[in-house]
Amino acid sequence: ALSMFAFPLIAYALSGSALWAAVVEAAFLLGMCGALLPAGVLADRVDRRLLMRTASGAGVLLYASLAAAGAWGVLTVPHLAVVALLTGIASGIAAPAEISAIRSVVSPDELSTALSQSQARQHIAALVGGPLGGVLLAITRWLPFAFDAVSFAVYWVVLGRLRTDLAAPRREGPPRKPHHDVAEGIRFILRWPYFRATAVWGALANLLVNAMFFVAILRMVQDGVTPAVIGLVSTAAGVGGILGAIAAPWIIERMPTGALVVAVAWSFVPLVVPMVLWDSPAVVGAAIFVGLLLNPAGNAGSGSYRIAHTPADLQGRASSASQFLSMSVIWVAPLLGGALLATLGGPEAIAVIGGLVALSALIPTLSRSVRSVPRPAVWQAELAAPRAVRDEMAGVRA
Repeated sequence: ALSMFAFPLIAYALSGSALWAAVVEAAFLLGMCGALLPAGVLADRVDRRLLMRTASGAGVLLYASLAAAGAWGVLTVPHLAVVALLTGIASGIAAPAEISAIRSVVSPDELSTALSQSQARQHIAALVGGPLGGVLLAITRWLPFAFDAVSFAVYWVVLGRLRTDLAAPRREGPPRKPHHDVAEGIRFILRWPYFRATAVWGALANLLVNAMFFVAILRMVQDGVTPAVIGLVSTAAGVGGILGAIAAPWIIERMPTGALVVAVAWSFVPLVVPMVLWDSPAVVGAAIFVGLLLNPAGNAGSGSYRIAHTPADLQGRASSASQFLSMSVIWVAPLLGGALLATLGGPEAIAVIGGLVALSALIPTLSRSVRSVPRPAVWQAELAAPRAVRDEMAGVRA
């Protein structure tokens, strides 16, 4: 969170270009998306603890290189972009292993709560990372990267203390080629109408919402808002996400999973109006706060539905395929936001993106396969029932 906060700000300070700031952030997202599919294959073949420790060890070395270059006064935009790309790859490698490991740690009926807590962990990082990054950046440019190098070293040590067996599931039959495994994970996701619809909507939502807030952040940078104040905007995001994650298990239990996805899809649309009219940090922070209140419940609810319906030997590949499909174009978000900001101006750029967010929300809204998914208690009972009973229940619901 510290480095993701610092990357575009430092790139802008070094180059004076919003486009270069966008390129550096896009490099991280591109590396992460590009690594997800092969990482899913690895998560089903290789010890998941080893994958996570390898990724965290790479983070130590890469962020330390930026800290050293900054301390010696030789930090450059190309160096930032290369490290952003490689740390994105490391994040992409770790992500399917982390999600697959959750199922090894908790029981199926605890998945929603576990994923909600995982969402809370991410938002706590956002809560602390933004303001802390602003303070460290105000001291010197390289300090956020030094902090991150140390944090990844701590992560590497703690991963080694896990007692749960995180070895890949035993596989029967002859060895399979990696590209066959990748294709199997994608086919598993795409053959389910629910997963197809949510993957397409997720890809568009990740692209457009991130582009919208990237425009908002760059507008503040161009207006001369200090890094510390911009960090407080990230604090608002963290607070909203944490409160949403705390409420997520209660929301998931009481709301039909499909209706929850539709509600999340529309939750960002009303935020466009104040962000078009005002570009102050208070308005942007309030919009992000409100936008993230429901998001953890949507992510955890949909994620638990997918994990519960995925066989154990497909967890890594299905997870990486789902993440890849929903994040395949997220790396375009800063480029789209930067281009619209440069050509149209701030209010117009946010208005255009907001209209596209509303259009993308129609995908789950009009999809019967999404709207018809009931509350977790119902679909969990269907999964636990014998096949004949499941077919009868599905027929009654249809």
